[in-house]
Amino acid sequence: MTKTVLIFCAHNDDQIIGAGGTLINYVKKGMAFKTIIFAFGRSSHPHLKEDVIVKTRVEESLRSDNIMGGSGIAYLGLKEGKFPPEFKSKRIKEKIKWIIEKEKPVMVFTHSVDDPHPDHRAVHNLIKDIVEELPFHVPTYTFDVWNIWSVKRHQQPKMVVDITNSFQTKIKALEMHKSQKAAVWTLGWNIYLRAMTSGWDYGYKYAEVFYRIN
Repeated sequence: MTKTVLIFCAHNDDQIIGAGGTLINYVKKGMAFKTIIFAFGRSSHPHLKEDVIVKTRVEESLRSDNIMGGSGIAYLGLKEGKFPPEFKSKRIKEKIKWIIEKEKPVMVFTHSVDDPHPDHRAVHNLIKDIVEELPFHVPTYTFDVWNIWSVKRHQQPKMVVDITNSFQTKIKALEMHKSQKAAVWTLGWNIYLRAMTSGWDYGYKYAEVFYRIN
């Protein structure tokens, strides 16, 4: 049976920025990963009709997922900036529990607790609550998107992954999000710097570092 990893993230490209190299490595090892994205990214282009930007961003996500070797993406369709109330109104907690219990993942990835983006923190808090309530244990790790270093989690168990051989594929997957050129350009230096500094710290050219929350 193929081992499956689940990634829960707020926006279309977060999983690539935070864990792309690691996910590509897992596929090379015969594992599978599936991504659950909370929002379509409707607000990223307010001058366009919602159905246009949703279609664009879904297509970009599918192209990048294909490059990484992913096994599919599911959208929850929440509105950016309004995650907590929509968690309740759309019964998101129950839906995610059902997904995890159905997939029986060997590992879960999600956002870090101290990411400055409020949507990212909301997803972190929800996933943390859910995995703690599950009737079985799932190792759960967090990744960074907007923050380069964390000062809050230095005591938590962490996992370091050498992504030297998958880093360029990660960048290629990120480049599929052409509608997000401005954001990708803004984050580009962050992605390279974090991968390089993490690599230097642990003896690799590029690395990703994750913090375990359960």
